[in-house]
Amino acid sequence: MHRPLADEIRPKTLDEVVGQSHLLAPSAVLRRLIESETDANMVFYGPSGTGKTTIANLIASKTNKTLYRLNATTASLQDIKDIMADAGTMLAPGGILLYLDEIQYFNKKQQQSLLEFMENGKLTLIASTTENPYFYVYSALLSRSTVFEFKAVSAQEAEPAVVRALNILKERSELPLSWEEGVPFQIATSCGGDVRKAINAVELLYQAAVPLKGQLYLTSEDTLQVAQRSAMRYDRDGDAHYDILSALQKSIRGSDPDAAVHYLGRLLEAGDLLSPCRRLLVIAAEDVGLAYPMAIVVTKACVDAALQVGLPEARLPLAEAAVLLATAPKSNTAHNAIIAAMSDLKKGKSGDIPRHLQNVHADTTGFDHQQHYLYPHDFPNRWVEQQYLPDVLKNAQYYEWGDNKTEQAAKAYWEKIKGRKL
Repeated sequence: MHRPLADEIRPKTLDEVVGQSHLLAPSAVLRRLIESETDANMVFYGPSGTGKTTIANLIASKTNKTLYRLNATTASLQDIKDIMADAGTMLAPGGILLYLDEIQYFNKKQQQSLLEFMENGKLTLIASTTENPYFYVYSALLSRSTVFEFKAVSAQEAEPAVVRALNILKERSELPLSWEEGVPFQIATSCGGDVRKAINAVELLYQAAVPLKGQLYLTSEDTLQVAQRSAMRYDRDGDAHYDILSALQKSIRGSDPDAAVHYLGRLLEAGDLLSPCRRLLVIAAEDVGLAYPMAIVVTKACVDAALQVGLPEARLPLAEAAVLLATAPKSNTAHNAIIAAMSDLKKGKSGDIPRHLQNVHADTTGFDHQQHYLYPHDFPNRWVEQQYLPDVLKNAQYYEWGDNKTEQAAKAYWEKIKGRKL
């Protein structure tokens, strides 16, 4: 049976682990826990191929507990019961260490079933997830565990593992094996922080190599084909999706057009058209707002055009919108105003609508036939002083003028009309 190269070169010691220096440095908490042969419950959170399973294996090797592995995508409640039946027997005399991969796929009842065994010490749990555990893991289980976040591995950190894999293949190859200069770093760069993916790319590249003059030679061109698009992490419903959307909005808010088109490109390259369309419209209102009110009009036109022409041409109007929003002046005053107003509403501050603002039917109630509404168009400059907010909020101020040209011009206009500072 073929053993994948990625599994074959899996680190046997902490010092062989690629990346995760924030967790495995000599002074890091996780390393000290492992070296003290901890039996603490843990949740490992981070992207695929960053060492979560490897660390779990190393922890198991340092304890006298029996290691069991389950993947939540296929495991059931019965699987957990079957494992726990071994606790205290000759099959697991020192207790059980359960490595549960992809715990986010366990429902609440399945996760709750682990609590009893975690409490009595029969089970030590190491769970891993690629999604934010604070969203997907049951709170009672989290309270009994320590969360450690694993980071994507940089190309510089992954390159030694790639070279090691290449050298293993070189030793076992029946034909002389060599590679073009720069191939290891090219593979490390293309893996997107996933070491397993990088090692798999090495294996595929070796298997696809065509013998030439009695030897195998790995080229950059072949490497590009094997590893194409693999550097992108994207899951339409996962953390990576929302991370890219967040980066897009924050880049535009920060007026960086280069970063804006980069993150837009990542979404479009993954075939996601609707998400950037929605987010660009939000950005136009939230971050550009009244500093350039036409921004949302132009953005809406670009979004409509993108949806009409579809991909790949949709990238053109969306890029236009992204660059426009990134280079436009910024104001979030309208955003802040509605947030402040709704905050008061959630606190129960609403009150009755002033009678003079109610619909005309209020004049037919028989109590007061005079609504006393002052029609602004009947007054000079089409404005007249009167109360608009309910009595309990009559002094509330939600909108603050922005310091951009458009809002300052409007402020100056109304200060002149109303005869007071705003």
